[in-house]
Amino acid sequence: MSLEPALPIEFIVQGVAISVQGARSSIETWKRAIREAVRQALPEGYWLLTAPVAVAIFLFPRAPLRGDIDNRVKPILDAMSGHVFSDDALVERLVVQKFEPGLAAGDDYPTTLLRSAFEAKHPLIYVRITGKLDEGWF
Repeated sequence: MSLEPALPIEFIVQGVAISVQGARSSIETWKRAIREAVRQALPEGYWLLTAPVAVAIFLFPRAPLRGDIDNRVKPILDAMSGHVFSDDALVERLVVQKFEPGLAAGDDYPTTLLRSAFEAKHPLIYVRITGKLDEGWF
């Protein structure tokens, strides 16, 4: 029996992704929220992932998002490093997309959690981690 968590792992974090350029206290609060979502998504006593992973991060700001989305990714990956994977250098594929209001999403969602992210009325981020670097939907 492996103590590494089964992949894929997916979770939602409530709120607007904080930029790496934000206030230090805001970034630390955001990282704590991410770690709490990770803790709830993973089984008790799991080991950190040590093999290459692919990560999808979908931002749902619910209002036009100012600034660059790449600046909002680093705090998310940093928060997961040491909590999901041993080092964020293991991320070999990173897909990031923002879904601002008015963008049609369609109705074919690969997971129930992703459907709930699209249907939510409040800002959030959706994260999916997989070890299958050739997985097609993201």
